[in-house]
Formats: sequence, structure tokens, C-alpha cells
Amino acid sequence: MNPASPTPTGRSLLERAYIDALESTDDADETRARLLDAAFDLFCRSGIQRTSMEEVARRAGLSRITLYRKFDTKDALVEQLVVREFRRYFTQFLDDVRPATTAADRVVVGFVSSLRVISQNPLIAGLLESDLSLFVGSLIDENGGMVATVRQFVAGQLRSEQHAGNVSPDLDVDLVAEMMVRISASFLTIPSQLVDLSDEDQLACVARQFLVPMLDPGHVAPDGEPARGNPARP
Repeated sequence: MNPASPTPTGRSLLERAYIDALESTDDADETRARLLDAAFDLFCRSGIQRTSMEEVARRAGLSRITLYRKFDTKDALVEQLVVREFRRYFTQFLDDVRPATTAADRVVVGFVSSLRVISQNPLIAGLLESDLSLFVGSLIDENGGMVATVRQFVAGQLRSEQHAGNVSPDLDVDLVAEMMVRISASFLTIPSQLVDLSDEDQLACVARQFLVPMLDPGHVAPDGEPARGNPARP
């Protein structure tokens, strides 16, 4: 199952997770949450393909009938679990950047937070290790998949910085968001021999050196020479 595949509502799973995070939506159904917790545990231990619906019901201490009332297929269960985990990612991102006091600091904290939360999530990290094609496919499919949704999220944060007067109104927020997300995605899908994802200080240095300058549309002139003036405001 592709985590960025379209749903009957026309929204991708990540779009639903993104909207839920912005609206602070959570699952108030205790039985559903219990089943999702059981599925999360089993999927992390044994993998999605090797885990049956019967095992999920047993781990949750509930009947198969109850499970199928909440999730009529295994795909539906996996979809809802993916939505939940990425909702938690978006929520954690927002919580982490909130204390930062400048646009530059928020870019740095957001970059570090994204790589930490996703790489340390046992379900997502397991999928990255065992079925990289699942994620690469969602990154490069014809609709942009995962990149398109996360870019929308990051662009929204950058647009808020523009409205607050923290970055130049000339900043192409969609393009900058695209570049930031693709850089982050490359670290998650292609192991680096130079950057240690567990070293948050190193990640912060990388972000300050390569991502923060993107906030200044005049940082590089058309001829490739460093431009003067029009700096991104902190």
C-alpha cells in the first residue's frame, strides 16, 4: 500500500494527517486507538505483510468482529495507522518550532525535528529499511506524492513567516519548501557517510549552512555572485 495513495475523498493519506495536525484532531475512539496501538506494535516487530488481522485483534485483546467493524480491510487499518503516525509527525514539528524566536531558528529546528521524528519512528524507519521502494515511489510518483504534501506543509509555515514580515515578500515559498523537503527526504532514503542523523548538533549546522540561506531570495545573484542587500530578517 502506498502511504501517499489517493483516498476515496480525493485526499492523500499525508494530506489527511497534515489537516488533522493543523486542526489538532485526535482519535477519541478508545477501541480504535487500542487496535491501532496493537497494529503498530506488531507491524514494527513482524512487518506489515507478515502480520494478520487475527493477530492484531488478539494483541489488542478484542474480537475479530470488533476489529472488522472498525477497519473493514487490512489496507484500511494500515491507512489509518499511517495517517496517525504522520499526524504525530506534523504535530511534533509544530510543537518543536513553536519556542524558536526567529525564522532562521525555526528552519533549523524544523529540519532537525523532521529527521529525528521520522528516523526514530519504528514503523516508518522499518519501512524505510525493509521496503524503501514504498517510500521512494511515494516521493517520485507523477503527483509528487509525499513530497507534494510535506512541501505544502512547509510552504504554509514559510508563508506565515512572510505574513509576519520575518522573510522577504519576494521569497518563492513553494520552491524553497520544495528544496528543503527534498533535501530532508534524501537524508531519510539515502544513507549518508558524512552526516549522522542521530547527531542533532551536526544536523543543526547543516541546516544553518545550507537551508537558512534559502530564506534570502537575494543570497545568490543571477550571475552566481553573492548578492548584497535584501537580507532575510530574523
